[in-house]
Amino acid sequence: MLRTLLSPRVMGLHLLTIGVLIAFILLGRWQLGVFQDSGKPQATTDPGPVAAATLAPVGAQLSGEVVGRRVTAEGVYEAGRQLLVADRRADVDAPGGNISRDQGYWVLTPLRLDDGTLMPVVRGWAARSDDPAVSAVPQGRVAVAGRLRPQQGTDSVQRRAEGLPAGQVQTVSTGELVNLWTGQKVRTGYVVAQPPSGSLTQVKVAPPAVEGTLTWRNLAYAANWWIFAGFAVFMWFHFVRDAVRTDRDRGKSPEMALEG
Repeated sequence: MLRTLLSPRVMGLHLLTIGVLIAFILLGRWQLGVFQDSGKPQATTDPGPVAAATLAPVGAQLSGEVVGRRVTAEGVYEAGRQLLVADRRADVDAPGGNISRDQGYWVLTPLRLDDGTLMPVVRGWAARSDDPAVSAVPQGRVAVAGRLRPQQGTDSVQRRAEGLPAGQVQTVSTGELVNLWTGQKVRTGYVVAQPPSGSLTQVKVAPPAVEGTLTWRNLAYAANWWIFAGFAVFMWFHFVRDAVRTDRDRGKSPEMALEG
């Protein structure tokens, strides 16, 4: 049997099968990767900036297609209502709460628009709450450019058990801001300023994206390639078995032995 398995004709079959298996497995992994990537958010068009007030309503949710849009807003910052969003990194997609405890603060300042409503603006990020840049709120009328983000749920992060000092919050929740900025009309969501205010650090914010659609046919293609790989193993086994049987029968048969 070993002699048959190591014969040149069967060795060629071994090498061919190994090559086919490697190719089919890699093709299957490639199709699986295409399937997995199809479910990830995909970049979409990045329209020009529009007034934040046209996209961020009062008392209603943001529509999904406006998230990440470039916006502008003009008005006056109300420094007395400024808040710090605690336990945050300089990236809106980074997790907040206890997982980022003591990692820094978003500086959240309301901008009073010409219609009297408040537009929450993340002016930037600071590592410490006593950073001079935090209190350096621009005076007078300002023009802010940035990207629009949806409000965050108050339960979207794991909160500190001992609570936060006065003037700090864990999330940018419109409902919570309405309670803190009493008597004010607060627009939904918030603007991440680009560029940041003063010497604050820029908070990273991504452009608009759309949810990916899983391409199930690529998963089927991956399964097909792996089935082909299994079939190649079956055929290899079939041919090797026949070769071993043929050589064994040749060795047992006097006529075949004489012919050999």
